[in-house]
Amino acid sequence: MKVFSTAITFDYSWEEVSTANWQKYGPWNDKASHVIAVDTLNRRIDPTTGILRTERLITCKQSAPEWLKSLLGHMDTSQVYEVSYVNPAAKTVTMVSQNLTLANLVNVQETVVYKPLNAHQTQFVQDARITALCGGWQRIKNSIEDSLVTRFKENAHKGREGFESVLHMSRRAFAEERLKVQMAV
Repeated sequence: MKVFSTAITFDYSWEEVSTANWQKYGPWNDKASHVIAVDTLNRRIDPTTGILRTERLITCKQSAPEWLKSLLGHMDTSQVYEVSYVNPAAKTVTMVSQNLTLANLVNVQETVVYKPLNAHQTQFVQDARITALCGGWQRIKNSIEDSLVTRFKENAHKGREGFESVLHMSRRAFAEERLKVQMAV
């Protein structure tokens, strides 16, 4: 098993980040063109805790290295199952995802947490645990895991840039709406 971890600070409030998170794969994010579809499977609020739990299926264009495709098979798309928890009392958003595609060969479990650092900054913490399930072939197993950790590192920068653009556009959209309301009064 290999692990990838990163922590990033966004100069946006937790409220802004937790709201914009739902637009992360939308048209405001030109860095997420690999995401083909995001389907909400289930969404509910726990009446006791107020926690919003959402299950989503995320379909992406597959972009694995050629040597890995030759080992695992060529696929055009991959699917990820994500469960998120928005806890307004604790001011946290926690997203846990698991690959569905090739899950019998590679297990990728990712956890992302957004939490406020102060009134104007939010911390993003990402951990991914990657396990190749290739039996006794340790060298191949290590190569697959190393390749996927490298992919997470490469995508972390693009993910931050993309989400920053979503946050910027979201802030602008909310400011425009507030101005419309003020002018209407």
